[in-house]
Amino acid sequence: MTTSAAGPGFPEPALASSESSVMDREVAPFWWLWLVVGIAWIVAALVVLQFDSASITTIGVIVGCMFAFSGVQQIVVGMVTERLRWVWVGVGVLFLAASVVCFINPESTFVGLADVLGFLFLGVGIWWTVEAFLVKAETPLWWVGLTSGILMIVMAFWTSGQFFIEKAYILLVFAGIWALMHGVTDIVRAFQVRSLRDA
Repeated sequence: MTTSAAGPGFPEPALASSESSVMDREVAPFWWLWLVVGIAWIVAALVVLQFDSASITTIGVIVGCMFAFSGVQQIVVGMVTERLRWVWVGVGVLFLAASVVCFINPESTFVGLADVLGFLFLGVGIWWTVEAFLVKAETPLWWVGLTSGILMIVMAFWTSGQFFIEKAYILLVFAGIWALMHGVTDIVRAFQVRSLRDA
């Protein structure tokens, strides 16, 4: 009876809950990492939203960090996988090379991002729209992703028609708001994990 209730291929509810509680206990001592990272994101957001040369440099460094983390992740995946290992490692090396370029000249990174901002928004909008339909059966809030995707696609076409200065300001605003939201989310998560530790 319990097997049919859980469904084929899914763990029993008791087993799933015990596994998640074990994972919660393992992660809980490191709640402060989320707090530190969240504060760092908020500081980065405040720097970006100053709309000066430090904002431009900060965005270039943030993009460099994203490339560096992605590169390390791809190389680690390449080390543990058995098929097409060279593809994962090759992509990881390309990401690391891109991060070095970003760190060497963050201002040029910002200019390049501003130039292709409409294309980036279009890519994100299309992905959010596709993702909304992919999770439609799993979550009742799938329409939020769909709405966000459509709005981002509209924003992509509007941004493409703007001059470089307007694109640069749009990029600064979006990067600042994104970093701020990321920081707040990480800080809230830190205290959630801390409450699990205390419990």
